[in-house]
Amino acid sequence: MKKFIQNELQNWKLIEILWIILASGIILSLSIYWKENIIGIVSSISGILCVILTGKGKLSSYIFGMVNTILYSIIAFNAKYYGEFMLNVFYYIPMNIVGFVLWSRNINTESQEVIKTKLNNKFKIIIFTLSFISIFIYGLILKKLGGSLPFIDSASTVFAVTAQILCVKRCTEQWIMWILVNILNISIWYINFSSGGDNIATLLMWSVYLVNALFMFIKWYKESSKNIN
Repeated sequence: MKKFIQNELQNWKLIEILWIILASGIILSLSIYWKENIIGIVSSISGILCVILTGKGKLSSYIFGMVNTILYSIIAFNAKYYGEFMLNVFYYIPMNIVGFVLWSRNINTESQEVIKTKLNNKFKIIIFTLSFISIFIYGLILKKLGGSLPFIDSASTVFAVTAQILCVKRCTEQWIMWILVNILNISIWYINFSSGGDNIATLLMWSVYLVNALFMFIKWYKESSKNIN
């Protein structure tokens, strides 16, 4: 355990430390100001830590991810976003475990970060095509279930499923998917908040996720290019 913690704290730049402090601080401060419930606050903070640590390529991202997954599923269920609920309970929980195991086998011993890769153009086309077909089919299912915003919920879910697979496979293209997921979820939770919902921490969490995904795409693209070369 001591060795694991030491590895997770290794190779951090000042700007990365400031970002994780700033992002967590903003979520915590505004959530308290808007009187967010404790589940929403802990879910959002653990989620922020998860995505930043994922971008950093650290194994501990999956530990914080598990905490976020469990709490966020409760929030999504209460808001009747059944696609989000099922995604977290039946997919993210087992994938957190799988991701932790697979990443642990592909750690750069020098930087103590996961080794980053890229997809070729053929796989990019296949993945995006299957994603859009799945969005349409799953949207119809959610509509039948009476879920809120079924096709937006479906798109968010499908892109997230794809992104998590790419994340486990250590692919840079995961961040393109996460950017789409974040934009969709910001829309979902903004509508929820505007309609009288009290999930401001969740809305803020997805907003920070978007900013983080943009930065991390650049970071992974550069580092994966070096690995290929």
